[in-house]
Amino acid sequence: MILRLENVSKSFGALKVTDGVTVTVPRGEALGIIGPNGAGKSTLFNLITGNLLADEGRIELLGRDVTRAPAMDRVRMGVGRSFQIPQPFEGLSVFENLLTAAAFGRGGREAEMVDDCARILEETELLRKANLLAGSLSLLDRKRLELARALATGPELLLLDEIAGGLTEGECKALVATIKAIQAKGTTIIWIEHVLHALTSVVERLLVLDFGRVIGIGAPDAIMASQQVREIYLGLEV
Repeated sequence: MILRLENVSKSFGALKVTDGVTVTVPRGEALGIIGPNGAGKSTLFNLITGNLLADEGRIELLGRDVTRAPAMDRVRMGVGRSFQIPQPFEGLSVFENLLTAAAFGRGGREAEMVDDCARILEETELLRKANLLAGSLSLLDRKRLELARALATGPELLLLDEIAGGLTEGECKALVATIKAIQAKGTTIIWIEHVLHALTSVVERLLVLDFGRVIGIGAPDAIMASQQVREIYLGLEV
């Protein structure tokens, strides 16, 4: 088991944004997380990465209790994350962005990571753009760079936060193909996404959050057939 959450809760004042979440994620799985805006999805990611600390419950990573561990420790243990809005170092090249992420995430010397960064650029279809300034990239390539930077930290667990948002249908298909290839190599993925057709083409299970609570988890077809889930997504084309 790569990740285990047991009764994890988080509140901001009187507002409970994560409410007794319990879930286990086996190594190599792709798990999708869905829920309406404000359901607590990004907060859950922040609890897993250590950007927020849980008020209650326990978080285990690779069998180790990391509930109170700082974010940097979790990165070094193998948690990588992309963010919904890509924010690369725009004045650095694509390749320099990756070297920076690799050095930060792994704690080694940049010279030792050049070959691996080149491999990641090839996997994410950015190798031909390695010397371009990150600020000059299209939205698709900025999303690819966000993914590549997360991979550069050497994750065993990769968290993707709405990485398909804002892309055209063709761009979305291209990015999904890249994510499938990454997961096929054994990387465990947890993916928050509103673009459901992209998400369900990759993940093996869906977890549904509403008001911070898990209201369902299981095979995508079964989850999306649930009346409760349909009510939550009232008006959303499934």
